[in-house]
Amino acid sequence: MLLQLIPFLTASILLTLSPGPDIIYVLVQSISNGKKAGIITTLGLVSGILIHTSLVAFGVSAIIKASPILFTLIKVFGALYLFYLAYRVFKSDSSVVIDGSIPAKRSRNLFRQGFIMNVLNPKVTIFFLAFFPGFLWEPDGNTVFQFYLLGFLFLLQALLIFGTVALLAGKISNYLLKHEKSGVFLKWIQIVVFIGIGILILV
Repeated sequence: MLLQLIPFLTASILLTLSPGPDIIYVLVQSISNGKKAGIITTLGLVSGILIHTSLVAFGVSAIIKASPILFTLIKVFGALYLFYLAYRVFKSDSSVVIDGSIPAKRSRNLFRQGFIMNVLNPKVTIFFLAFFPGFLWEPDGNTVFQFYLLGFLFLLQALLIFGTVALLAGKISNYLLKHEKSGVFLKWIQIVVFIGIGILILV
């Protein structure tokens, strides 16, 4: 079990630290509306993880029970999807854009907006479908429990990282603006992480 959870948690942390839309959104909200707004946005975003985890947990668990071959195909699809994401990052611009022109919103609206932004993003469900199955430690056991444990760990580390970004938003944004090459470094970190996890799932 630990042999699967440790690499899963490590990969999750690296993925969350990558400059994706969620972490940039938290950063922007914190810069524009203050640390409290960033924390509330974070809570909304990570709450959406529970929905995606449930979709993957019950959907993939049913597939595993129906056919081990299909489960293997899902893992292969997951690895290929991660390689595709690495290619997309490679072809993308390496600059990190921080636009602070977001008007202040009430706490409830910030939470709801973060939650909806996460839940209605089909790429998150596809990513979970690609990422989670490769880290099941007992495919013939209670897969729903295993998926939810993975989902909880992913949620917990995302909450801690996004929360830290919200609290340190000013310093992080100043660093990114002063160091133009940081975008290139973060871009290659993403590429290495996606390829590495894809290979890990396959082997």
